[in-house]
Amino acid sequence: MSLKIAVFGAGSIGCHLGGALAAECEVTLVGRPAAMDGVRERGLRLTGGGRPTARVEPGLLRTATEAAGVSGADFVLVTVKSRDTRAAAEEFGPYLGAGTVVVSLQNGLRNPDVLRAALPEGTAVLAGMVPYNVLQTEPGTFHQGTAGALMVDDVPEARPLVAALRRAGLAVEPRGDMRAVRYAKLLMNLNNAVNALSGLPLREQLGTRAYRRCLALCQEEALAVFRAEGVAPARLGPVPARVTPLLLRLPDAVFRRVAAASLRVDAQARSSMWEDLERGRPTEVDSLQGEVVALAGRHGLTAPVNARLVGLVREAEAAGAGRARRWTGPELYAELREAASG
Repeated sequence: MSLKIAVFGAGSIGCHLGGALAAECEVTLVGRPAAMDGVRERGLRLTGGGRPTARVEPGLLRTATEAAGVSGADFVLVTVKSRDTRAAAEEFGPYLGAGTVVVSLQNGLRNPDVLRAALPEGTAVLAGMVPYNVLQTEPGTFHQGTAGALMVDDVPEARPLVAALRRAGLAVEPRGDMRAVRYAKLLMNLNNAVNALSGLPLREQLGTRAYRRCLALCQEEALAVFRAEGVAPARLGPVPARVTPLLLRLPDAVFRRVAAASLRVDAQARSSMWEDLERGRPTEVDSLQGEVVALAGRHGLTAPVNARLVGLVREAEAAGAGRARRWTGPELYAELREAASG
């Protein structure tokens, strides 16, 4: 019998995953009415990721705009923004079956715990991680601009989902250290704010030393906070997390030679935070830079660089759709250096 999967919060990541799984599973996308109307009319088109373009016909996907859409699912993949996690759990929790497994595929550190606290007692909640970027380039078209393997808790409950993802052609890695993985992903995601404020495609932004130095400042603060928290982030790339700030500060020509994999980014790729600002939506900065600031406060530390970026993103949100200031690399670096020294 086909595995039944519901994707709750079907935005860019959710539609991409649901579309990829549609040929192997019975998939229901649960999302905003306008987005689900588009899926019913056009289906989905998945591009990038080193795979041929895939057309997902409307008939291959079920859609819903209410939480009851998760009824009967074997797995619920949660892809809402972190700020909406508790509300989402309270919405769909009453519709879960006794054996339904819930998987958080969200940015941030706390979502699995928030889900466990808000869902019916005994619900199996797994941590997952999506390493790559997905951008909606036009209505119904979702483009994977970066690479990497999905990760999920290495437990028996995850095995049917892992098998389905692999049959769908997606790389997936069960991990026994998902807490450390989430901290490592947070380090990576600290670039989202830098990219959003730059207004540039990821490849161009990461190829510019001044912007990388901004990210290095963020990561150094985060690593100090993680040490106070007693967490060593997992190694997800070619070098340990503690070395990454040094790598980011290298001159552009040297960086291109020693970190070629870091620049293996599609020309269309941008951060989800950039997309949020362009569309006039609230961002996840509180679950990224804001999480570093909160953890620092818990341990009697400060994180002024990350705090300043929270403020700059808030200013960009207030400016409205597509009207945020575009910071050059030197301007942003000077702003963050001043915050660090103040």
